[in-house]
Amino acid sequence: MPKSLALVFALALLWGASFPLIKISVETIPPITVAAARALLGGLLLLAMLGPRASLLWRSEMPRGAYVTQAMLNCVLPWVLVAWASRSIDAGLATILNSLSPIFVFLLTWAITRHEAVTARKFAGILLGIAGVVTIMGVNALSGVGKQTLAELACVAGSISYALAAIVGRRFDRQPPLVTSAGATLVAAAVLVPLALIFEQPWTLQPSLRSMLGVLGLAIFSTGAAFLLYFHLLATIGSIATASQAYLRIVVGVGLSVLFLGERLSMSLVVGVVLVVAGVAAMTMPERRPVGPGL
Repeated sequence: MPKSLALVFALALLWGASFPLIKISVETIPPITVAAARALLGGLLLLAMLGPRASLLWRSEMPRGAYVTQAMLNCVLPWVLVAWASRSIDAGLATILNSLSPIFVFLLTWAITRHEAVTARKFAGILLGIAGVVTIMGVNALSGVGKQTLAELACVAGSISYALAAIVGRRFDRQPPLVTSAGATLVAAAVLVPLALIFEQPWTLQPSLRSMLGVLGLAIFSTGAAFLLYFHLLATIGSIATASQAYLRIVVGVGLSVLFLGERLSMSLVVGVVLVVAGVAAMTMPERRPVGPGL
């Protein structure tokens, strides 16, 4: 359990940092191009890490459609939606609205898939996480909702896409995380690069060094490293517990946005962090198995 919790924290750090990095990237680079560069660079990094084992990508027993589905839900749709939304709303607000995936995972699991147990403790973890989110941002946290409705809805749609990805991603649990990560990211690049070339003509851009470094950070940390952890956690602790890192990435995303982008700080951050950590612990802690009589 301590190892799983530490990995959830690490994933939250890597993905929480993606929101201020996206905000920086889209300052001078359009959203589809940001997503395409992130997928291409991240995919090539993961491919290089595979090295001689790269042949596992096309020798895998997984159907090709599984990679396409995972790439669309976990990369293409949310990355483009959040990058587009980040041009008009703060990174902190984007972090919150895009971090609702544990709620959607819980509801989809409870109502439809029932692929893992939805226990009272996990439900309590959901409630603690929500309480932490509200506390972190304060009672006026979402006072800006409605001013940029389409951008806000885009972030929520990205959150739903991440939730679906966490559920269908369980089909890869018998495959090495590096193979799954590289496969899904390279498929996303194959979709996004042509779209960027057609709609945004990236060769005409004059991006700033700041934006290019933002994209590089997204590719290395929030894509390459994060996906390795993500698919490992899906296989070991399940989709509900893995999705719980969304609450922690709010802390990271909001904190970094305050420090580096000058966005507003909530004075209730410490209390919120305590609630969030408690919620994540409740969702990631393995269930105790009953001990038989005489043992």
